[in-house]
Amino acid sequence: MILHCNFEELRALSSGGEAIVTAAEASSTSPVSAPAEGVAHVELLLPRLTGDFSIDTLDEQRRVRSAVHLICDDLRTRMDQKVIEFNPAHEEAVALYFDYAHSRSVLHRVDVIGAEMTGIVDLITGGHPELGGSITFPD
Repeated sequence: MILHCNFEELRALSSGGEAIVTAAEASSTSPVSAPAEGVAHVELLLPRLTGDFSIDTLDEQRRVRSAVHLICDDLRTRMDQKVIEFNPAHEEAVALYFDYAHSRSVLHRVDVIGAEMTGIVDLITGGHPELGGSITFPD
């Protein structure tokens, strides 16, 4: 299945993902706010953010969802901090709002793809979706 993303969405996910990876690398000696597995999923997602891309399995969809969800949470947290620190109309708060909104739109589409894949896997496996993580979905 193909995940379609426009330029603004790709840019928002890239900048949000890079911020997470940079923060994780900078705080390698102290506890990281993002879980290591989530950071690893973000690192795997970043090279794919050059245009529309395929999600071939339900397991892959779950990894992509984990990464996009982490990026959305981080962007929302950073936006909230800027709004509180300055005000809602502050330039950084507005920029973070748009990055969050674009990323959130992608997260919704990833969830829709996941629901469709889960439905098909459920149908194929006779009600045992845990068996279908490796079923391939062609574009």
